[in-house]
Amino acid sequence: MLAYLIRRLINAVVTLLVVTLVTFGVFFLVPKATGSDPALLYVGKQADPVAVEGIRTKLGLNDPIIVQYGKFLKGIVAGRDYSNGPDITHCSAPCLGYTFKTNQEVWPILIDALPVTISLAIGAAVLWVLMGVLFGVISALRRGSIWDRGVMTVALAGVSLPIYFTGLLALSIFVYGLKWLPNAEYTPFIDNPIKWFTGLILPWVTLAFLFAATYARLTRANMLETLGEDYIRTARAKGLRERTVIGKHGLRSGLTPLVTVFGLDVGALLGGAILTEAVFNLRGLGYWALQGIRQNDLPTILGVTLFAAFFIVIMNLIVDLLYGVIDPRVRLG
Repeated sequence: MLAYLIRRLINAVVTLLVVTLVTFGVFFLVPKATGSDPALLYVGKQADPVAVEGIRTKLGLNDPIIVQYGKFLKGIVAGRDYSNGPDITHCSAPCLGYTFKTNQEVWPILIDALPVTISLAIGAAVLWVLMGVLFGVISALRRGSIWDRGVMTVALAGVSLPIYFTGLLALSIFVYGLKWLPNAEYTPFIDNPIKWFTGLILPWVTLAFLFAATYARLTRANMLETLGEDYIRTARAKGLRERTVIGKHGLRSGLTPLVTVFGLDVGALLGGAILTEAVFNLRGLGYWALQGIRQNDLPTILGVTLFAAFFIVIMNLIVDLLYGVIDPRVRLG
């Protein structure tokens, strides 16, 4: 198990390095290749040539791309100084960039937004796993029944309807119409747990509805395949209770493929649920990514992109480790 763990950790580190290299190249090398000036992405197209040249010197954009990438990695580990003669701007480690449009380091912005995104992603994940697995298992056990068809119809609707439609519809009905719930807002958990819960329940349910639909369909398909296996028929032939057959033998094997999907979904959401946060005006990572796009704020977009990639890689690592626990044969691969 230790060797398996070491291999996965090395793979995760290498993947993160590759991700930073590719991301840096996309944001700094591609604009040059297409004839654009990265300095304009920092100061805006309306800036005067003197300001653009000052930013280009301060960021070291005239250096070779390898040198720029080395300074970028150094900034993540040890911080960085953006210097243009006597004009020096310090960016503390870990430095994911500095937005000169608002004169802020990107890292503190993302750290402030992270609790919002974590609260949204984890709460929704709990709901969609519970609902998706429960409805999927019941549909598989009652294949062809009215319940099965009804659940799959709702699941199809959940997969098909975009989050900005279901989110606005939920706000219109439950907040402004029936007034059953307060408007969505984020309150730190340690400040007021009740307000934290009530302020996020509608975004949780709306986001969970989208993913629960997918998980219900996947669970149903996996369970139907598993229930047709020989070892399930053998377990029933031995006289085991149906609850034991389904829970101990069928459910464990049927849900194993969902571990990978769950890890990737949660990792992606931790990088920012852009549409959900925009609909409910939650200032998480997705909100700042959208603000960066609107304002053409390259450092913020780059920082959120790296954050998202980091979470996806970490969740992938966790999934690999869970597979090693669930199925010992994986450790030999």
